[in-house]
Amino acid sequence: MFTGIVEEIGTVVALDAAPGGAPDGDAVLRVRGPLVTSDAACGDSIAVAGVCLTVTGIDEGAFTADVMPETLRRTALGALVAGSPVNLERAVRADGRLSGHIVQGHVDGVGQVLRREPGPRWDDVDIALPPELAGYVVEKGSIAVSGVSLTVTHVGADSFGVSLIPTTLVATTFGTLAVGDLVNLEVDVIAKYVERLLATGRVVR
Repeated sequence: MFTGIVEEIGTVVALDAAPGGAPDGDAVLRVRGPLVTSDAACGDSIAVAGVCLTVTGIDEGAFTADVMPETLRRTALGALVAGSPVNLERAVRADGRLSGHIVQGHVDGVGQVLRREPGPRWDDVDIALPPELAGYVVEKGSIAVSGVSLTVTHVGADSFGVSLIPTTLVATTFGTLAVGDLVNLEVDVIAKYVERLLATGRVVR
């Protein structure tokens, strides 16, 4: 589990097709992140731009992870190239603070930045919302955008807004986020469980 509080901005070293990989395109991602690799071991989980990946190798401040075809289909990781900045977060410790919200690193869909409006000390950003996710996003609720825990400022039929404070602009990749950029979206998992329980009739109304 993660919290959506980014620990460092990493740099993609390479995203290559896996040796002897399947025809539908699994890949190997290598990311430089001195902080998140400082105590990491093979098998640990690290969120890369909001996607939970398993560490398969560590070397000189960088780690590698296998990226399955399903992950490439459901996220924006496939658009990464060498030099791309990515938000990184290690899995939260059981005795750690939950400073953001419950984030699984299981991306629900990809959004696109529609508008970015600079403010006196913050930026307002509108992001396209896939129709199948609209019911899970509520004003003042939480959403993870490329691994960053954010509060929803408003919701439309096909988009939502967030405000980026100075700390977020400095500590994440959002300082350079531009209109047209793709972002990974993960909605609140609690809302998904409630919907599922209601659909199966297991909740007494």
